[in-house]
Amino acid sequence: MHKQLVALVTGANQGIGLELAKALAAHDYTVLVGARNLAKGEAAAWSIGANAQALQLDVTDPASIRAAAARIREQFGRLDLLVNNAAISNTQAPGTPFEEILQAGRPSVAPLDEVRAVFETNVFGVIAVTQALLPLLREAPAARIVNVSSGVGSLTLNADPAFPYRQGFSVGYPASKTALNAVTLAFAIELEGSGIKVNAVSPGFTATALNNFAGTESVEQGAQAPIRMALDQDAPTGTFSGPQGPLPW
Repeated sequence: MHKQLVALVTGANQGIGLELAKALAAHDYTVLVGARNLAKGEAAAWSIGANAQALQLDVTDPASIRAAAARIREQFGRLDLLVNNAAISNTQAPGTPFEEILQAGRPSVAPLDEVRAVFETNVFGVIAVTQALLPLLREAPAARIVNVSSGVGSLTLNADPAFPYRQGFSVGYPASKTALNAVTLAFAIELEGSGIKVNAVSPGFTATALNNFAGTESVEQGAQAPIRMALDQDAPTGTFSGPQGPLPW
């Protein structure tokens, strides 16, 4: 069995996923850089250094998920940390202005095909990857699952008229993060007796490709809360938090 702790970060070839992978590698994890495009994953792993390896993983492709799980078992024999980071916010062309994305995503006009595509990656992809890797996680002495969520998925916050991002709550990306929070809690409840901790964490409004870089925080700033959660082996389970601490579901 591989001696170092092993972590898989999905969608790790750019943005917050890449920052997470860098931080875990710096803390002596062997980090598997999950990426749909293997060449991009290899470039990211090379930029991180010796503790990183690329892993082809499309979270919407069952065959890709099975192959990734098989490779982890065969090559490393362990998985200590799974970070479900891969996500999409829309299916618009790259570079589409953020305001245009918000307008197109309004509940009254949001194309169902786009809503399905967003949920396929952000929700069903997380369930599929987690299910596939649970056998390995169950064998680890102190396994953890971290789901990268968003404060815009909080029903409590969006129900408050004073919440600044309330008008952007839609049936697409925000609702997918609401669903992801539910998935997180469901896994946390089932796995309570197993020792596997499952938590959701929001990076805050970070400038990434998800929002055409309209966010107010840098990628380095946005990665801090997910990094803290990923590295915290003593964290509780079944929580939702962000840069400033606990968030309401």
